Amino acid sequence: MQTTNRKAIAAAIAGNAMEWYDFTVFALMTPVIKSLFFPVDPKDPSSEINALLLTTALFGTGFFMRPIGGLVLGYFGDRRGRKAAMTLGMGLMALAVAMLALTPTYRTAGIAAPLIVLLARLLQGFSVGGEFGTSTAYLIEAAPAGRTGFYGSWQIAGQLMANVLGAVLGAVLTQMFTQEQLAAGAWRIPFFVGLAIVPVLFYMRVSLVEPEASQRERTAAHKDKFAAALAHPGRNYLIGMGMVVASAVSFYVTFGYTVTYAKEVLKLPLGQSFLVQMIAAIVMVIVVPTAGAISDRYPRKPLLLASLIGYFVLLYPLYAWVISEPSITKLLVTQVVIGFFGAFFLGVYCTTLVELFPVRIRSTSLSIVNNVAVLISGGFAQFFVTWLITLTGSPLAPIFYVMIGVGLGLISVIAMQPEPRRSDAPAGIAA
Repeated sequence: MQTTNRKAIAAAIAGNAMEWYDFTVFALMTPVIKSLFFPVDPKDPSSEINALLLTTALFGTGFFMRPIGGLVLGYFGDRRGRKAAMTLGMGLMALAVAMLALTPTYRTAGIAAPLIVLLARLLQGFSVGGEFGTSTAYLIEAAPAGRTGFYGSWQIAGQLMANVLGAVLGAVLTQMFTQEQLAAGAWRIPFFVGLAIVPVLFYMRVSLVEPEASQRERTAAHKDKFAAALAHPGRNYLIGMGMVVASAVSFYVTFGYTVTYAKEVLKLPLGQSFLVQMIAAIVMVIVVPTAGAISDRYPRKPLLLASLIGYFVLLYPLYAWVISEPSITKLLVTQVVIGFFGAFFLGVYCTTLVELFPVRIRSTSLSIVNNVAVLISGGFAQFFVTWLITLTGSPLAPIFYVMIGVGLGLISVIAMQPEPRRSDAPAGIAA
């Protein structure tokens, strides 16, 4: 691949990472900011959990806009090009981050504070809703022949890089500042960091080169056939949604909820919990592209099955071990082991998902599949598992939620018959 094309791929990955950083940093900062936007009465213990529930619900509201953003930006990407849609999405995300960085707290602005955050979350949801379909399609279509698995895996690796950056900043902030200092304004630093980097990434996205496959399909496309083409993949929409559910519970519960779970349920130190999140995410960043490269050499379906089975089987015993006598060491071992299996699945599934849909409707189809499934299984996952823990009193409640999601992903992969044809695979590699 030419150097200019490699730079364009780097721009897509970096922009994708930053969009997801902006989206996930809110989740990572939940334990810190929960009392800043909702009133907490020190004399009422229940007000603390209510603030946590309301904050996780506020996080979930952004997911309502993801299907809308996915449809609008996905269609825009299929009709006007991947580059145009990705650049527009980043501009919207920059506006949302600016709102979060500058929003006043409840003490200063009253009810206006959570309303401003709500608006920013909705705008974030709209932007991220179109990011997966457009940037994933771009990465696959710009990849050299026989390398789609490796290039597609960087969609997930970009999201994990965002997780690493968020966790690093969280760990640094909790070491540098006290809880009082964080609440007084230091919690805004990760948002300002994201905002500062946006202009560079926006410029990088403007310089993207549109993939040839996308250009050909847009030239040959007819508006009156687009809706009919969307119906063509049929059952692949359900298969894709099942795989996305497994991905969503991984991101939003197994990994995105780690810091909150460690602090609020396991009663472990906040700073060390961020370090666990950071180390596990680094391991996953390494495993994901490795798995993608392996999937270019071997059939993808067996790799997906093996990773999901390992993930499902180990979930309960590992987390039960942590809960029996909570410690940072146990949590780290668990997150790394589960992270390995989860990352291997994520590294293979992304390209597999893309290949379920033809080029001309790919961006829109991916946006539909991803955002509908994530809205159902991931959007309010943190709120739901927090409520389940409160209702049942069992710290294992989130694990059963994840097991259901991983199980649905496993069923979907089993139902994936025949496996999508690997038109770009090197000779001798089965489809």
